[in-house]
Amino acid sequence: MAAAFLIVRARLTYTSDREKFDEWYRTEHFPDAVKSFAARRGWRCWSRTNPLVHIALYEFSSVEEAEAALDSDALTRLSADFDRAWGPRHTRTREIVELTEELMPK
Repeated sequence: MAAAFLIVRARLTYTSDREKFDEWYRTEHFPDAVKSFAARRGWRCWSRTNPLVHIALYEFSSVEEAEAALDSDALTRLSADFDRAWGPRHTRTREIVELTEELMPK
């Protein structure tokens, strides 16, 4: 089975929200999501190309596990938490990708 990743891309509307958003995501939302999804591990990134874009990646052992997280009660609860904290100010998208190749330099 190949690893799979759930990618959540949030686009902030206001740069003035970035610091508060980052703190909330780092201390509350992200640890809760990694645990609730039963992800193997997770990463958070801020885009250097567009400082309004935040990306969270959650790693799973299989596509089926990632799809289960996407269809879970945990995602419903986490989405509601996000909406309570940020309302409609920031948009987000989700997608699942499957690892098809990994290359290590020689």
